[in-house]
Amino acid sequence: MSHSRAPLLAAGEVALAQVLVNTGAAFAKQLFSSVGAPGMTALRVGLGALILLALWRPWRIRRTWSERMNLALYGLCMGGMNLLIYFAFARIPIGLAVAIEVTGPLVVSLCASRRLPDFAWLACVLAGLAILLPIRQHADALDPLGVAWAFGAAVCWAAYIVFGKRVAHIPSGEAVACGMLTAALFTVPLGIASAGSQLLAPATLASGLLVAVLSSAAPFSLEMRALRHLPHRVFGIVVSASPAIAALAGAVLLGERLTTLQMLAIAMIVAASAGAAMTARR
Repeated sequence: MSHSRAPLLAAGEVALAQVLVNTGAAFAKQLFSSVGAPGMTALRVGLGALILLALWRPWRIRRTWSERMNLALYGLCMGGMNLLIYFAFARIPIGLAVAIEVTGPLVVSLCASRRLPDFAWLACVLAGLAILLPIRQHADALDPLGVAWAFGAAVCWAAYIVFGKRVAHIPSGEAVACGMLTAALFTVPLGIASAGSQLLAPATLASGLLVAVLSSAAPFSLEMRALRHLPHRVFGIVVSASPAIAALAGAVLLGERLTTLQMLAIAMIVAASAGAAMTARR
């Protein structure tokens, strides 16, 4: 492959990863009626952990006590993020839930800056959120609990990044596999308590495996491959489109229709994410 084509192909791989993640989210939501959000989280995280453990085999390397603790905290944040965003999906459209979720790490990043462009991006994020918050009584108001779950997922995502930095010296494949295993240790029991033996139905297991591949194994592998050839800034710009892709997946696969104001809010959050990625320091 020519050197000039590598970044373009890598950007396409990241975009495909976002399509797969959000397609997986839409498929997962279709299963909520049979196993609920906790059951679906258990299938995604549990099966995803098995896939990643088989791929990366992290047990081959012994870790210090400090590394194990940081990996455990990293995994707790990962599991919380997955569980809470599925709770949000159950109550509000997935495009709006993802738009709220991505503001977690974005706001933390922007608040740590003192540069004028970043204050503009922060204002754009807050304006988008103000449109989505159920603070006005009207027909299109979002379910307050669904919004709260999405904000909980945003907090978990921000913490996931903080603890992810503490394990950044560990090869990323091994770190994510260990994190998924930790996440599975509490999400799977919750899912079993909620859905029971329904999780073992062959059709449910097959659907759960599809979601695990779409939402975890495949996009993670694509992003790992892409980052070898793609600057982090470009990576951030492509990933910023995630709320828009989620909204499209919700419309096509679930029939979720957003109002003009809601689409405007998503556009503002996407613009702020892309702008922050473009102006970010190294």
